[in-house]
Amino acid sequence: MGSKLQQQINQIREWVNLRIYDSKPGMLLWLRRISIPLSLTSVAALMAYHGFQLNDAEELLVELLLKGTIAFYLIKYLIQLFFSFSPWQDIKERRWEALFMGSMALYILAVNLFDEHIIKSLGQTLGLDNLEALFMIFVQGYFLLFVALEVGKASRFLPKVGMNPAGMLVISFVSLAVVGAGLLAMPEMSNTEGSIPLMDALFTSVSAVSVTGLNVMDITSILSFKGQFVLMVLIQLGGLNFLTFASMLALLANPSMGRRIGSLMQSGGGSGGGGILVKQIIRFSLFFEAITMVLLYFSWGDYPFEHWGDKVFFSAFHAVSAFTNAGFSLMPEGLANPLLTNNTAFVVIIGLSVIFGALGFTTTHDLFSSQATRNRRKNPWTHLTINTKIALYATIILIPVGALLFALLESNGVLAGMSWAERSLAALFQSVTLRSAGFNTVDVGALTTPTLIIAIIFMFIGGSSGSTAGGIKTSTFTLVFLNAMATIRGQKRVEFSR
Repeated sequence: MGSKLQQQINQIREWVNLRIYDSKPGMLLWLRRISIPLSLTSVAALMAYHGFQLNDAEELLVELLLKGTIAFYLIKYLIQLFFSFSPWQDIKERRWEALFMGSMALYILAVNLFDEHIIKSLGQTLGLDNLEALFMIFVQGYFLLFVALEVGKASRFLPKVGMNPAGMLVISFVSLAVVGAGLLAMPEMSNTEGSIPLMDALFTSVSAVSVTGLNVMDITSILSFKGQFVLMVLIQLGGLNFLTFASMLALLANPSMGRRIGSLMQSGGGSGGGGILVKQIIRFSLFFEAITMVLLYFSWGDYPFEHWGDKVFFSAFHAVSAFTNAGFSLMPEGLANPLLTNNTAFVVIIGLSVIFGALGFTTTHDLFSSQATRNRRKNPWTHLTINTKIALYATIILIPVGALLFALLESNGVLAGMSWAERSLAALFQSVTLRSAGFNTVDVGALTTPTLIIAIIFMFIGGSSGSTAGGIKTSTFTLVFLNAMATIRGQKRVEFSR
């Protein structure tokens, strides 16, 4: 009985589709044309909502605009399913979009038809009064992501202008930096009267996007929570690498351009198409950052937090900043805070996150990916790639060498008065962060001149290829060193890991 009914429904739907098929291209075209300006307007309204102090009428206008945009996307999604010859297959292929649309439909119906705030009631039951506010923040974040996907899909004019991957990389960086500067310059992003000067906002945005970590202002006291959150997002997007960011946009605009950018990424040792590489990089980054965040949450020790939410945000911010090697910190003294300097668990977690981030995606993928692990288990004779070996050898050698030099040169300096364990921890941490992140658990201004020279050399070397760390990269340094050794020995060829 059920199968016959389903068959009849399919026949009716196919009959309707055949009758209205000629109107399908025009209808979908108009939906796309409407979605772009509506989406951009909604994003601008959302930015104004969080960036400026609005009166009740303006807040109501923003709320109506966002609800109208979500309603439009619901209608658009239903129309697309209606025109589809295989709607269930479309739902399976775009299950996250279907889940979001279904959740929004239920929420809007419950609020408008039954005047029942489900999330608020659930929060009161669980004792979480701010659950509805957190849910709306999640919805707004998901909405921004969804709008970005829609804009990307509609940006099919990019390949027609003959833009090459290098141009996409430059545009992605400049666009992200300019948008970030605009956001940081909004009044609600700062704790000071008015807003942050535009040049300071631009410098901070560029520093975050390029994961440099340089500051021209105290982000702890000047930036509000919203400003610090925007800064964390900018660091995250910058840390995902310009190639990844540009590849995501290019893949949405045109798969062939995404593959062209993906080919640049493959030159770093990756495998697969551009889309696969983008997903792998995002998955690995979020995985390591999530682990770091959880570990940091339980390792703050006696550091004072006003609320558990502050503790969660501080953990998330420093996890992102450490893994991307950005070096930003929300503490006025940085990690040199007395409550954190001798917190072994905290320092070790930050240091390990910095190391994994400085190793780069290709090395991490070769070491820990399920595919590589299965391959080594199946074929024990399988060796690591040359790039991975160079990254590992350089890291294993440079960290203890740097720590030893730092401990010797600063024994009567910033390390004076510390116990042997405290000296070892401080020296190892500085050695780890000198080449990449820029965190510090000692007073950098009090370092001796010989130590500063060593620091400059380590910063010049930098991290591994394919990472967000700076410098000439450990691969370049290793090849230069091996070439010099071969010349001294009178060898005609450079040999490594025979």
